[in-house]
Amino acid sequence: MSLVTLGPEGTFSHEVAECVTNGPVTLVPTIREVFREVAENGRRGLVPLENSEAGGVGPTLDGLMAYRVFITAEIFMPVHHFLVSPRDTGNIRTLFVHPQTHEQCSEVIEGLGAEVIHTSSNAASAHATLQCADSGAIVSRRAAELYGLVIRQPNVENNPDNVTRFVCIDAVPAEKKHPLKCSILVDPESDRAGLLHELLGVFSRRGINLTRIESRPSKRGMGRYVFFIDLTYSPACVDAIEELKALTTVKNLGCYGRKEVPGWTC
Repeated sequence: MSLVTLGPEGTFSHEVAECVTNGPVTLVPTIREVFREVAENGRRGLVPLENSEAGGVGPTLDGLMAYRVFITAEIFMPVHHFLVSPRDTGNIRTLFVHPQTHEQCSEVIEGLGAEVIHTSSNAASAHATLQCADSGAIVSRRAAELYGLVIRQPNVENNPDNVTRFVCIDAVPAEKKHPLKCSILVDPESDRAGLLHELLGVFSRRGINLTRIESRPSKRGMGRYVFFIDLTYSPACVDAIEELKALTTVKNLGCYGRKEVPGWTC
């Protein structure tokens, strides 16, 4: 099975993709491009969905809103970051870092006192520091090795239990007969007292456990939100989602299982 995911070579997405497929991996410059390849060209994709420290990944949430795709599997990756530079001595006056990595490593970054420049990926951070004197970057161990960078400080993430959840996406739903989880996108379109209580009551009455609720601006004006909801799968999920559709607009993002990677315990 081939996969398309965020590049360039050396991103965490690239590392995960190589762990979950024996087929070729195609790297594209943005997460939006991954969604476009899946929705318009029928390819299978892999994207980061959320991190235990920094929360939801905005471009992925926007892609799930904008494109007709389904989640077909999830993968949990323990994530460790490394402060690197082209040389092993000298002050780091400029630091290249991806915004998600910045949130995950904010404590160390604040202590450096360096100018911070955000990049499009961790691999892009590694490439940028090679081009800039007195600079450093925060990247994965693999990216450090790939770009020949010196590790100045290992494991600079705020939380040693830092984990990122990736999902596989496809233009068609998963065929797995025994899924573990389902994901939906709820767009209330209106605002009234008790609406959220009414929507969540659909699941409460059936004893369905909600494992994640995340709001995101609907992009239709201030104070208007959509909700990403993950629920533990049970046969009652089908009826619950149908009842919810009678109350509001629901986008079914699919029911799926978990892919395990040997050596990764999260």
